[in-house]
Amino acid sequence: MSQNPGAKKENFKVKIQLFQDQPNKIPPLVAYFPSGYNPCKTDPQTRQEEEEEEEERPNNKSDQPRVKVYRNMAQRKTNRLQVVVSPSGSNVDFVGSNYSGEAAAAQVCRYSLGVLDRETRTLKIIPVASNKIFRLEPRVRSSETANKDVSNSVKSELTTEDKEDKMGELTALYGTKKDRKKRKDLNNLRKEVDPESQKSLDKKIEQVAFNKEALGNTSALIARNIPPHDSSATTPIEAYPLDKIILKGDWEFLGDIYGLLEVGAEVASNAYPTFVCNRINKLEGIQDETEKRKLSCVFSFITHLVKFNDQVSMDRFASAKGHKIPSIIRQRFFTMFTDPGLRRPSPDQINLLISYILVLTLHADGFRTDPSDIAKDLRMSSIGLRPHFENLGCKLVRDSNSIFTTLPVPLKFPSENLLRKRRR
Repeated sequence: MSQNPGAKKENFKVKIQLFQDQPNKIPPLVAYFPSGYNPCKTDPQTRQEEEEEEEERPNNKSDQPRVKVYRNMAQRKTNRLQVVVSPSGSNVDFVGSNYSGEAAAAQVCRYSLGVLDRETRTLKIIPVASNKIFRLEPRVRSSETANKDVSNSVKSELTTEDKEDKMGELTALYGTKKDRKKRKDLNNLRKEVDPESQKSLDKKIEQVAFNKEALGNTSALIARNIPPHDSSATTPIEAYPLDKIILKGDWEFLGDIYGLLEVGAEVASNAYPTFVCNRINKLEGIQDETEKRKLSCVFSFITHLVKFNDQVSMDRFASAKGHKIPSIIRQRFFTMFTDPGLRRPSPDQINLLISYILVLTLHADGFRTDPSDIAKDLRMSSIGLRPHFENLGCKLVRDSNSIFTTLPVPLKFPSENLLRKRRR
């Protein structure tokens, strides 16, 4: 470090200490006079008179300017500061702020105040308040000027609505497509709150002719909670496409039953549902390996659905506790058939899960299935399953003393009135 040019230069090493902003302490404020004015400097004659007065009143410090700092206490504006320097014997105040004028320009650097302690050879670097340098502008102290400054200050600060309108205009002119869409959606929401706009919207709705039959069919589809389907399909296998139920990435995790058949192992009755165990012999009679593998994967997927249904039911958890569902399939089940927060299924989600199981049993039995086995696995009666099958567009047919479920095409679903009666 060095002193002024006229004095002897002295070089020495210093220790630098950096200080951060602390909420419980006020950082230093730095201000400057753009004109170079020095409020402490006076002419020699005035200075002599003041020195004579000081001799009579030694504690008087009238030559020092009075400095005041004001803070805006409004919510979210507490960082707004204003510095007022009032030189002694003058009716001119020097005012600077950290939120208007020069301080409102873009900030391209950071300001800090350095204090050198020569004795300890320590340089303390402290950040200044709000990272702003106050530019002190002269203000003549009078009531008219004060009122004018207040009015100008009020005019310079736009209201929230004015700012939003200005931002909307700028977004419409120069904003990206995404920003313009957000602005449009926000304006639409405001119109919904506007009573006049709401009245206009109500009148338009009254003039719209609704297709009641179409609305009825739509609500019925929502109430049925059925898997992906094609109502206009001409074959049962196309009515409920298998690739929309068992996704492409699921097949490679469904080879457990096929693996048991390859090594000649038996399928344990306590590890698989009754529906699957009673149809293993069907796999042994299939000569085409592709078809055999496909049907075995369907059986595996039915097993995972049935076991998952038991696992998410508190009274059935023990029966499926040891069953392992592949993580990718298990995660999909939780997403489709349970509430995210509770990890438990709602009544509608239970109906959807049952619908998935029943559609796969139709695929496994060639769309003519005996519901008694799957009813046992779901701990329901065959009569209790009947509404679920009908919800899928199935029909019950009697053959001798047995009842089978078939799937006629094109699909025909129960009417909304029938569904409403069942819910009652």
